[in-house]
Parts: sequence; structure tokens; C-alpha cells
Amino acid sequence: MKTLYLLVPLAPLAGAIVAGLFGRAIGRAGAHWVTILSVLVSFIASCVIFADVLAGNTFNGSVYTWLTSGETRLEIGFLIDRLSALMMVVVTFVSLMVHVYTIGYMAGDPGYQRFFSYLSLFTFSMLMLVMANNFLQLFFGWEAVGLVSYLLIGFWYTRPSATYANLKAFLVNRVGDFGFLLGIALILSHFGTLSYAPVFDQAPGLAAGGGLPVTLICLLLFVGAMGKSAQFPLHVWLPDSMEGPTPISALIHAATMVTAGIFMVARMSPLFELSQAALSTVMVIGAITALSMGMVALTQFDIKRVVAYSTLSQLGYMTAALGASAYSAAMFHLMTHAFFKAVLFLAAGSVIIAMHHEQDMRRMGGLKRYMPWTYWTLLIGAIASAGIPPFAGFFSKDAIIEAVRLSGTPGAAFAYACVLACVFVTAAYTFRMVFMAFHGEPRFDPKHPPHESPAVVTIPLVLLAIPSVAAGWWIGSLVFGDYFGASILVRPEHASLAKMAADYRGLGGFILHGLATPPFWLAVAGIAAAWYLYRVRTDLPGRIARAFGPLYALVERKYGFDELYSIVFAAGARAIGTGFWKGGDQGTIDGFMVNGSARLVGWFSGVVRLLQSGLVYWYAFMMIFGVCAMYALVKYRVFG
Repeated sequence: MKTLYLLVPLAPLAGAIVAGLFGRAIGRAGAHWVTILSVLVSFIASCVIFADVLAGNTFNGSVYTWLTSGETRLEIGFLIDRLSALMMVVVTFVSLMVHVYTIGYMAGDPGYQRFFSYLSLFTFSMLMLVMANNFLQLFFGWEAVGLVSYLLIGFWYTRPSATYANLKAFLVNRVGDFGFLLGIALILSHFGTLSYAPVFDQAPGLAAGGGLPVTLICLLLFVGAMGKSAQFPLHVWLPDSMEGPTPISALIHAATMVTAGIFMVARMSPLFELSQAALSTVMVIGAITALSMGMVALTQFDIKRVVAYSTLSQLGYMTAALGASAYSAAMFHLMTHAFFKAVLFLAAGSVIIAMHHEQDMRRMGGLKRYMPWTYWTLLIGAIASAGIPPFAGFFSKDAIIEAVRLSGTPGAAFAYACVLACVFVTAAYTFRMVFMAFHGEPRFDPKHPPHESPAVVTIPLVLLAIPSVAAGWWIGSLVFGDYFGASILVRPEHASLAKMAADYRGLGGFILHGLATPPFWLAVAGIAAAWYLYRVRTDLPGRIARAFGPLYALVERKYGFDELYSIVFAAGARAIGTGFWKGGDQGTIDGFMVNGSARLVGWFSGVVRLLQSGLVYWYAFMMIFGVCAMYALVKYRVFG
């Protein structure tokens, strides 16, 4: 099986190399076929591995040793268990659908071959991350997805907004990655190894001697997750990533970069379970992100930005679940979210194609009759996102909310209030998008009516819509059946999901319970509010915005974080650089050390030059003056 394990990441890498280096030779069709087939091979291999893992077979071993320093061995290896196998299937399936969709979306783009190369390279990077059995390989995948996201967000590099967005993403993630690297360094310092298994085995002993090192390690690792998974206050890069082509927006938001932080914390559950302070921090930050970013989505009119802020909010749900020690629920929501968020993004891209690259929902309306396939698939994704049973999002979202409610972690009451309120907000902004874009009177130019996208776009939408409906039943049964087993460690006092499984007796009981709880009715209320405001009383949204005035403006401006960071960090860094340039370089180095020393030598040589004038009478005068001076010194015994 080791050969099959190697095939999963190396097949997309091979496709990326062929499309990237030989794109001109093989042409556009060759580029998309070689990358699609390579990801298909990876997907099939992942499915075989997943079936093998379900049969009870796991693997944790080294592929080769990269570096040996003293007693420290830095290796490349794989950990194939139920957590990584499920992630491999989801990543490769969503990536495969995005690759196929890209054929239609990027048709005619001059960077066609380059884009397919980047997509496959992104898939390879994420697979190396999720399959890693040590922190070195984890960090390699971590940085690789960051690098490729930089290339893809700024794919249209002639646009100033795209280059600004990819720089913003790169720099914000460097903040998170700095903390992440410090956490890995502390792990190597305290445990003497970077392999997961010995670190997890030794961690309880370190915690028993005082929990501060473990807490610090967990918090630093979570700083990295805050950057990658765009958690408050390192969330500012993700909405701007919409400057990249829609396929990469779907891949980033659904199955690769932003899910890396969630996966990493779940993988590190043996460490996080040893620190109550770290779990509380994770839960509170996740809850704040969920509600605050959902509120911003209510104020956006760009269809892609609505979906982008939805991703931020849903990532907040997952993070709150991690803080509640409901790692299985977080991974459950990561899986279901991958499907319905990919549907929402790709459907939004289909709308953008049909609207001749118009993204403002105020210039849409009535698209349902023109784009039925796009409409119905987007509607499925919207229902799943809102958490209506029996769609996939209902099971995972309600599992998170219940886990937070049952959690005894400090801050759980605040987090529960946030995630509960977010249910209404999620349903409202999601169906606001549906009603504004697809219902009502057309607001587009009648001379250029929209049209349904080609089959190469709609088929991936249909294939992703199916698990958006059904995945909750299948993955949910795995979660409630303790699917992850030893892949995730939860201490008995934190086992809220186990209590839920006992109380609700499977998915059927969970559905019946969900229909009678506040989250379901809040979701229904959110949909009803969106229908009333954007189908019945379309004048009310503007009046509400004016009534709330400054508060609405604050939310619409994303709470001013972009301006704050621009003033404090961007302008501050420029001011510090200017100070070092003028005060240090020009003032101290050039002005004092270089030019100053030259001026001093020039002044001294000017003084000495007065004594060497070449005039005989001046030399005679100096000789007489010297004799008189010497006589006076001797006469009056100046030197005793």
C-alpha cells in the first residue's frame, strides 16, 4: 500500500509539472486533460485507501529521511488513519470537480495552462499536509498551500487589486505562520522530535510537570490556524481572495487552504486536550468569527463576497467546535461545508459567466428562468448552508451548537449565544443572495440577457449538489458511531459528542430533536426574513440601513479592520522604514560616519595646509616663534 500512498500526492504533482513546464507543447486541451486525469488517479487511490482504512488497516511510517542532526531525524512520512483518509477523499473529489469546472470558466484565458498547473500543485500541497506524520512535513504543506494561494489569488497579475489581494493574503499569513513556527520550535525543544506519535506520547508527562509549556505550544499552533483558517483578527485576507478566478476561490474555501487550520487542530487534539486555557481561547475566537463575519455578509452586494464571508462564518463554527473538544463535529462540518460551499462558489461563478462578469446582485434578478440548473444547485447549497433538515449542513451545524451548549469549557455560554444567533444570520444572508439574484424582476441589460452555463460547468455543480444533500446522513452516521476512533483524542470530561450520541440514539433521533430546538426555527425565521425583505417589502432593507446609520456603516466596512491594519501596520511599517532610512541610513551612516568623517578629514587637512604654505618668510616667522616658545618654557620652568 505504500506505493498507493505515494501515488495520492505525487500524481497531482506530476500533472502540475507537465502542465506548467510543457503547457505550450501539449496545448490547452493537453493541460487540462493531464491535470484532470492526475487528480482522478489521486481520487481513485484515495477511495481505495479509505476502504482499506475502514477495514481496519492504518499506516504510520517514514518514506525517507531528509536530514539527520545529532539525535534528531527529519523525515518525510505518512500517517494514514481515519482522519487523514477522509480528508484525502474530500480534497481530491472537490479538486476534481473544480478542475472540470475550470475548463468552462477559464475558456479563452491566456493563462489557461498555467492555471491548471497551479490547481494541481495546490492539490498536491494540501495532500502532503493532511497525510503528514510529522511537523516538518506538516510545515512544508502548510507553507506550500500558502505559496500557491498567493500565485492563484494574484493569477490576473495585471490587475492592481489582484496583486494587492495576494500580497495581503501572503503577509497576513506570515503573521500566523510565525507563531506556528515558534510552536514547532518549542515542540522540538521540549520533546526532541518532530514526529507526531512520540510527541503525543510524551505530552501528558510535560503537562503533569506544569501546563504552561503545553498551553504555550497550543496557543502558538493556533495562531497559525488563525492565519490559515482566517479567524478573527487575522481574517482580513480571505474576502480579498475573491480577486482570483472563481474556481480557485471554491478550492481555497471548500477543501484546501482555509480547512488546513481546522484539520491541524483536530490532528493535535492530544495536545489541546491538555490545556483548558487553549481550548477556551479557540472556542471564543471561533464564536466571535462566526457571528461577526455573518453580520458582514448581510451588507455585501458582490455575490462572491457574500459567499466569502459565509466561509469565514462557517470556519468560526468549526473553530468553536474545536474549542468545545468536539473535534469530530468540526471535521464533520468541514466535510459537509466542503460540498455545499463548493456548490455556492461554482454556482456564483456560473452566474458571473452568464452576466458577462457582473458580480453586483443589484444588477441581477430573475435569473431563475434563464439558468435553471445553476438555480436549483445553488438553492440546494443554500438550504444546506442554512441548516435545514435533512440537508448535510443541518447535521453538522446542529452537532456543533449542541456540543458548545454541553461543553464545560470556560466561555461556553458566550460561544453558545454567538453560534445560536449566527443560525438566523446565516439563513438570512444566504437566502438574501438567492432572492436578489434569482427572483424578482430582471435588473440586467435586456440587450445582453444571461444564458445557462455549458455542461462542463453544470455537471460539477450537480455532482457537488448530491453530497450537499446526502453527505450528512453518511458522514453523520460515522461521527455518531465514533468513526474517528484513535485518530482523535478526547478526554472523558470533554466528551460532549458521546453524550449527544447517547441522548439522541443516532441520526433519526437527532433530526427529531433538531426540529424542536431553537436552531431550526431560527433558520426558518432567517429564510422568512430574507423572503419578506427582498421579495415582499423591497424598500425595507434601505430604510433599515439608514435607520441603523453608523452601526450599519461599521459592519459594512468590516468593522474597520482593513483601515486599522492599513494605518497601524502598513503605514506604521512604512513610517518605521522611513525613519530608519532618514535617521539611520542618511543621518547616521551617510551623514555622520561616511560624509561626516570625510568633512572632518577635510577640515583637519585645511588647518594643516595653513602650516605648509611654501612662503619663506612664513617659515622664518614660525622658526623665530618656536625658539621664543622654547626659551619661555625653559626660562619659567613650565615643565618643572
